[in-house]
Amino acid sequence: AAYVGLSCAVAIKTAAPHLSITVVDAAPAGVWGKDGRSSAIAAAAIRMLRQLGVWDEIEPEAQVMRDMIVTDSRTNDPVRPVFLTFSGDRREDEPFAYMVPNVAMNRALRRKAAELGIDVADGTAAAGINTQPAAIDVSLANGQTVSAKLLVAADGVNSKLRTMAGIKVVKFDYGQSGIVVEVEHERPHDGRAEEHFMPGGPFAILPLKGNRSSLVWTERTAEADRLVASDPLIFDTELERRFGHKLGEIKVATKPKAFPLGLTLARDFIKPRLALIGDAAHG
Repeated sequence: AAYVGLSCAVAIKTAAPHLSITVVDAAPAGVWGKDGRSSAIAAAAIRMLRQLGVWDEIEPEAQVMRDMIVTDSRTNDPVRPVFLTFSGDRREDEPFAYMVPNVAMNRALRRKAAELGIDVADGTAAAGINTQPAAIDVSLANGQTVSAKLLVAADGVNSKLRTMAGIKVVKFDYGQSGIVVEVEHERPHDGRAEEHFMPGGPFAILPLKGNRSSLVWTERTAEADRLVASDPLIFDTELERRFGHKLGEIKVATKPKAFPLGLTLARDFIKPRLALIGDAAHG
């Protein structure tokens, strides 16, 4: 029941209102409202959200991304030359991307799902599946069973449904983690995103509403864990070395979290009465 699964459910119900759809989410009710991450949404995905009837609700909280610059530098370089830029509109009135808080996207999709009569079962997980010729039965952890014509697995990179279906994966651990944190800064970003390729990995600055940015700071996993667990003064100092002073004084606005990075690719995307989408298929 994150935005991948909810988008799929809303799209199917919009196209085929006669179908009955149930979304099952292992996370407790309300957890989606505490997601501090934001996502870069490209123009094509914006058109999809508009078609699903949710973009008007999301847009007031979305920050337009007007251009992006890419540099290759070290933290102590006094000048960071730009070697690649992205800018311009895909259509005359359409920016190439927006930064959208995950909370805003999930809220709008959940509201649309409720409006369409889609059932959302929070706080219970799929415990087993039984595929039959005409249906697939999904046993839930709360003791209930859901019988369906199609089961869509949208349960993330460590998909339990994918494992239950016997689908093998190719996995590669990058040995890196992405530190995700929001910062406030003194001067406006003007909708510009930046990505610095540094020795430890990419350091991305992604614009949010107001004088705020979302950072994805990649380091070797041990170093990322050390930074997240370190004294705030150490974290702030290391952050400032990478962020620089172009936007004036910066201040950490959310608790930093580190997420391991790697490649996961499912060997099959479909099985009888089962389909993988999102990170369940590749992440």
